[in-house]
Parts: sequence; C-alpha cells; structure tokens
Amino acid sequence: MLDLNAKIPSGPLQEKWDQHRFSMKLVNPANKRRHSVIVVGAGLAGASAAATMSELGYKVSCFVYHDTPRRAHSIAAQGGINAAKNYQNDGDSIRRLFYDTIKGGDFRAREANVYRLAQLSVNIIDQCVAQGVPFAREYGGLLANRSFGGAQVSRTFYARGQTGQQLLLGAYSALERQVSLKGVEMHTFEEMLDVVVVDGHARGIVTRNLLTGKITSHAADAVVLATGGYGNVFYLSTNAMLSNTTATWRAYKKGAAFANPCYTQIHPTCIPVSGDHQSKLTLMSESLRNDGRVWVPIKRGDNREPSAIPEAERDYFLERKYPSFGNLAPRDISSRAAKEACDDGRGVGPGGLGVYLDFADAIKRLGKNTIAERYGNLFDMYQRITDENPYERPMRIYPAVHYTMGGLWVDYNLMSSIPGLHVAGEANFSDHGANRLGASALMQGLADGYFVLPYTIGDYIAGTKLAKVDNTHAEFKAAEESVRAQTKRFLDIKGKRSVDSFHKELGKIMWEYCGMARTKEGLTKALELIPALKAEFWSNLNVPGSGDNLNQALENAGRVADFIELGELMCRDALAREESCGGHFRVEYQDAGEAKRNDDDFAYVAAWEFAGEGNAPILNKEPLVYENVHLSTRSYK
Repeated sequence: MLDLNAKIPSGPLQEKWDQHRFSMKLVNPANKRRHSVIVVGAGLAGASAAATMSELGYKVSCFVYHDTPRRAHSIAAQGGINAAKNYQNDGDSIRRLFYDTIKGGDFRAREANVYRLAQLSVNIIDQCVAQGVPFAREYGGLLANRSFGGAQVSRTFYARGQTGQQLLLGAYSALERQVSLKGVEMHTFEEMLDVVVVDGHARGIVTRNLLTGKITSHAADAVVLATGGYGNVFYLSTNAMLSNTTATWRAYKKGAAFANPCYTQIHPTCIPVSGDHQSKLTLMSESLRNDGRVWVPIKRGDNREPSAIPEAERDYFLERKYPSFGNLAPRDISSRAAKEACDDGRGVGPGGLGVYLDFADAIKRLGKNTIAERYGNLFDMYQRITDENPYERPMRIYPAVHYTMGGLWVDYNLMSSIPGLHVAGEANFSDHGANRLGASALMQGLADGYFVLPYTIGDYIAGTKLAKVDNTHAEFKAAEESVRAQTKRFLDIKGKRSVDSFHKELGKIMWEYCGMARTKEGLTKALELIPALKAEFWSNLNVPGSGDNLNQALENAGRVADFIELGELMCRDALAREESCGGHFRVEYQDAGEAKRNDDDFAYVAAWEFAGEGNAPILNKEPLVYENVHLSTRSYK
C-alpha cells in the first residue's frame, strides 16, 4: 500500500500557503544553475512552469510532440478564466471562489489545494495583463467580467471566445523568451514514452522522435508532467485528436498512483454528433449560456421549426428545475438535464440528440450587434460547422466528454507518489473534485505553473540528496530497451484491424457503460468487454510501416494501448464508488435525478496503485477532511 501523505500544512486555511512558502527550503541563485528540470508538455501548465523555472535560473528542457507549443490543447479553451478580483462589487471573494469550487466538485476535493487556487487566482490576472493578454474591457477601460456556471457572481475574465488561445500566447511568449536566452532547451516532435526512476526518484524520461523514430533518454533532477487529460479514452470528445494519456499512464506503471480516474466531465454545450464519420466533437463555450436560453418542446416528437413552436409549448428546463442558477447551472447538472429531456423523446435535430440554445430574447433585448460583439467568433464557428445561422435559428447542443478531473495523485506540493515526479494542470487530480466549474481549468494550469511549482520544486531539490546521474545509467538504458521492445511488438503483430477501429470500439464501450449514467450491471459488462478488446488488440492489430521514421499508426498504437488499460481502471473505479457525485452518476444512487453522495463511506480520494501486469490494481484511500465547509446536499435550486 502507498503512503498517501498529502503534506497539507497545519494552521488556519487562509494562512496555509503563506506559512508553507516560508517554511520551504530554498536553492540559492548560484546553485540553481547546477540543477536541471524536465517539463513534458507546453500548454498553459507546462509553458508557464518551464518559463518560470528558467527565469529562476534552473536549466530546463521542455518536450512537446507538436512542432510548436502553440498547438497545445489549451488553445481550445474559449470562455474565460476565473479570479476572485470582485471588480463587479457583487459579493465575490477568495472565500466565495473557494466555496463555489468545493461545492461545484460535490465536496470531493481537498480544502487546502482549492483554497490556494482561489488565493492565487488574483495573481494570475495581474501576471497575464502584464504579459499583454488582451482581456475584454469595459467602456471605461477596466477589465470586464461575465458569469459562468456554478456561480452567482461575475468573476470570469475573458478574451471574446479565444481566452485559452490568448493566455497560451502569453505563456508561450514567456517560454520563447527563455528559449532565446538559452535557459530552456526546446524539444519538438518528441513524445514521452517512459519515466526513468533511479533509487526511487524520478530522474528523467525516454522519448521517441516522431519524425525520425529515434529513441533517446534525458536526465534531470526533477520531472514535471503537464500533459493534459484523458478524455479521448471515449474516442469522441472535445479534446484535440492527439491528446492522450500515455505520459501519465506510463508514470502510473512506474509507481505513480492514479487518482479518481472515473471523474470525467460531460460538457452540456457541444455541437451534436452528425454521423459515424466523426473523429472529434466541437465545444461551444459555456459563456453562451449567459445570454442563450436552453429549451426543448414540451410535446414529445415535436419536429416543427423552432420558430413555429410558441412560448407556451416550450420547456426551459434549466430555468424550471434550477431557478436560482437557471441556464448557468453547473456542467454535470446541466448535462444530465439535457440527457433526461432527450431520453424523454423531446430532443431536437437528427436522432433527437440535441436541445436548443436560443438567443432570440437576448438579441431582442440587447441588439444583434451586442451579441455579435460578445460571441461573434463562436457564432461564426457554429455556422461553418452546421451551416445554420445562430442569429436566426437556435443553436443545437448536446452533452459530450470534455475534461477529466481524475489524474495522477499529487500531494500539496504537486508531487506524485514517485519522489521528484511533479504533475501540473489537468494531468493531476488535485483541485476540482468530482466536477470542474467552468473557467477553472485555465486558472489551475497557470496557478500550478507560475506560482506553485517554482516553490515546491525548489523545496524538493534543496531537501533531497541527489546523486549525479546521466542517461548512461543502467536504469536509462533499461527504460530505452523497454520502449524499443514495445515498439517492435506493435510492428510484429501484423493483424487485420486498424488502430482506429480499436479506439472507436473502446470509445463506444466507455460511453455506453461509463459515460453520463453508470450502473453496476453496465460497469461489470464493461469489465468483461475491455479485457476481451485488449486481447484482440494484441493479437489482431495492424501497424503498417516501420519504427524508424514518421509513422502515425505506430504513435496511435501506443496511445490506444494505454487508453484500453486506463478504460478498465476507470470502470473499476466507477464500480467501487457506490455513490453519485458530480460527473460520476451511478443510477442506483440518486435522489429524484440528482446525485446522492455517501459521505460516510466515500469521502476519500481513490488512488490506484499499479500491481504488475495481469494483477488487479490496489485501491489506496486518502481521507478527505473538511474543517472549513459543511458537507451538505449540493443544490442549485
């Protein structure tokens, strides 16, 4: 069993981070130049971490499988980033952001981590403004805010519908400055395929160059994984198609605990599936729910044009069910409500898998120009994809897999159960509990990279005696050989099925049995189907070509192999958690369609430990202790 010491500082909640920073060991500026850090990934968490660590004086190597960090999936975030600035003077505070986040996660996140996130949120905005991020501003020049799901205050800063892109360009600029100063060595087209552990500490990684196929290893004093989430285990998701779980999964198999894998988020505002040809889904920003009203016809099977359905025959179901929050109810609740309406036969569009997001009232109230100013690029994107004009006809939306709250277990210092292996952003589990509130992903990624890791990595390096190690060490050579052997294994199967066919089949299993609604019977079925799929994968996979050049089928084979194993762990986790909370909805545990928690038995972090090939993983439990919030039934009515 693992020792899950979260290393949460003692003292009052609001003082924990300040006291912890003071008590941490420091590395003096002259010594920092002698230490090296590897950062895998260069999205918001990775780019901000790499830039900041280099700014402090450490030697940093940053690895991405893209041609440039600008292609990181962080660019896809649209709606905004939360911060408790209270510029609107509407009652916001650090404490309120903390509580909203804890409640939004259905009381399944650590208090200390979430409070620190709320504290750091105010620094993030100042940092990004100083970098030149073009946040929206009010007429007088002050930074603008808008509302987002799960909150009754306006705390979301935004750059139209391109917030992720603009924040990433800010972090990218900071990173490239350090590259030009030779503080960061940038490695593009390099995919991490293993973590190297020496004497119990993470000391490096093994990568494969995607253009040449060359497998190399790289040593450092500390390693940071900032590789995003695993939503593509469902095949269809809002994630970029290259997003995968390989970095975190290979770390799990080297001893890093994987926490709460069943906590996946379904986003309510996605363009519905249009056919079997699709390989990904498109997200429409949650910010649209500020002015758009969600509805379906009251009558089942009503296929009339939306303009022909009078107000009296429409069900604005979010406003009806959750009057206090209305169309800005949190994502998990809004998604289930949309699914419930469609399951009741009142869905719209092809197959009845859609609900309307209607801007007619907002256009009438505010004018088309104002709506275009707020959401114009999102409306243009929707029209290009669907060939429907959302100014004249309501958008059609449906829930889809979006974000993963689970990830590698980390302590308060963002260090995994492998000493020296730190995990940042969506790749870790730490801040969102069982459901992430909108506009909190960008907040966490930048908080981890700019303001947490620079302290905690220094504390680790200063407090750990690290022997001199380079990539000639036996552990590095063994890890390289293991990667080469697996590459050869993929190429030698020479079966008849493509990688994509296995991925698509896995996705259907996961969506059917471990998607928006889960049952004991369905999860048990999935745990029969996935091992059978895994067996066929390793006997009937076809990977054409070779391993010594660009071979995307080979790349995907490794990623899908990891997704298959992760999918099995997700189903195990969902089966073991006999309650409903946030995005984890077990049909057997509900109260009139709402999630029904079991705090007596399940107020813990489920941290799964790899027990070797062919053995069942070991469930470790980190109890969640709440001293500052009252555990209550989550209600948005």
